[in-house]
Amino acid sequence: MTDVDVIIVGAGPTGLMLAAELRLAGARPLVLERRPEQGKTPKAHGLSGQILDLLHHRGLLEQVRGLVTDPVPPHRFPFGGVHVDLTRFDEPPLKALSVRQQSLERLLEEHATGLGAEVRRGHEVVGLRQDDVSVTAEVRGPDGTYEITAPYLVGCDGGRSPVRSMAGIGFPGTTYPEVNRIGQVKIPEGLTVHDNGDIETPELGRIKAGFTRTDTGVFALGSLTPGIVFIQTTEDDPGEIDDDVPMTLAELGDSIRRVLGGDVPLGEPVRLSRYQFSARQAERYREGRILLAGDAAHLLPSTGTAINVGMSDSVNLAWKLAAEIQGRAPEGLLDTYHAERHAAGARALLQSRAQVGLRRGHDEAAEALRAVFQELLDDEQAARRLASHVAGTDTRYPMPGSPHALAGMFVPDLALQTDDGATSVAELLRGARPVLLDLAGRPDLRELAQGRADVHTAKAEDRPADVLLIRPDGYVAWAGDDAEGLRESLATWFGA
Repeated sequence: MTDVDVIIVGAGPTGLMLAAELRLAGARPLVLERRPEQGKTPKAHGLSGQILDLLHHRGLLEQVRGLVTDPVPPHRFPFGGVHVDLTRFDEPPLKALSVRQQSLERLLEEHATGLGAEVRRGHEVVGLRQDDVSVTAEVRGPDGTYEITAPYLVGCDGGRSPVRSMAGIGFPGTTYPEVNRIGQVKIPEGLTVHDNGDIETPELGRIKAGFTRTDTGVFALGSLTPGIVFIQTTEDDPGEIDDDVPMTLAELGDSIRRVLGGDVPLGEPVRLSRYQFSARQAERYREGRILLAGDAAHLLPSTGTAINVGMSDSVNLAWKLAAEIQGRAPEGLLDTYHAERHAAGARALLQSRAQVGLRRGHDEAAEALRAVFQELLDDEQAARRLASHVAGTDTRYPMPGSPHALAGMFVPDLALQTDDGATSVAELLRGARPVLLDLAGRPDLRELAQGRADVHTAKAEDRPADVLLIRPDGYVAWAGDDAEGLRESLATWFGA
């Protein structure tokens, strides 16, 4: 007898997204978070990449947009000390929203609990044991220690994951000896901001927007919001930082002084944070009935990627885990979580490690490398390809039985005309269910999917295929017009 279906350890964006997705799939999750309340130390400050499309599928994107306090960032992003300019594209291959992580977590918690998930704060998992049918967690809570049992447990408990450690899963990789300090501060008296983003300071004179490299580190300067300047310093420091200790304005000022050799006037802080980069990936994302997602499974040495990859883990895992718990999963379905998401995590590590290689060099050869790389990014195809890599939109999963070009790719959000009023593919995926979309009037193929997918008929201009079979995570499992291929794909993903 188990208490819940899935124990989720960690109430960050990954854990909360997983809880909501499990509820949509009909499973009963319980989220355990060791902190008694939401952390106050600023962390991520934006969302970008594929996760924005996934949130659109669940009808959450407009709510997320409602959390935006800063203007929408221009379609430019840093990549290892160079800039990728996407403003030339009508439909940029990488999109972003300025959203504070604390605000995102509140929204996701309200979403998950509104669907019936339970979140317990101040409950720390201090021990684990598993057998062939369940996992038992020993939990230290406000009223003492207790045990809770479930068929599965998922560690979404961050880069220093106790769950990963207790499961005996290795976490090889590198922690880089650099500390990044970020400040968004109001522009004070004595600091002049020029139209091109450069600043003028009494002690150091004019400092250009972008990256300034010195023998002691890197100073980055920019601005998205009128009256506020964005500053980041990067310095080598072999020690580990404590994420629970808030950064101060004085700490940022000291770091600026070490990097630039003088003071930059700093006004009232809007945001202060620091972080250290690691490039690590769990050897496996599953050990028996214990699984990993988010930072517990991978640490990426770049900004703007971790939440995208972590929440995408959750969307991939939830429907498979629910099918396994409910006894309707075909053989090997849950194993595809590691196969697909470990490969996606490795690809995210590839581009983020490339950023390390670009940004950490300080000699003339490194400057030449960045200059050549910047020139290459003037080519539209190169910029588009790199942006898709960072966004994760180029992820393609292997799909048995479907040679179509769309198979394994994230489904395009086609404009539709349907009998039930749906106007886009995204609207069909609100409930996180499998969908068979018939665009060519094929009742024989629709019949095959009855009982295993939500079946819809529609019309679309320039249809990419006659029929699409779409998994709950938004990836195309099969596309085409032959009954045998569809039958094989349905059996592979949703059972005979």
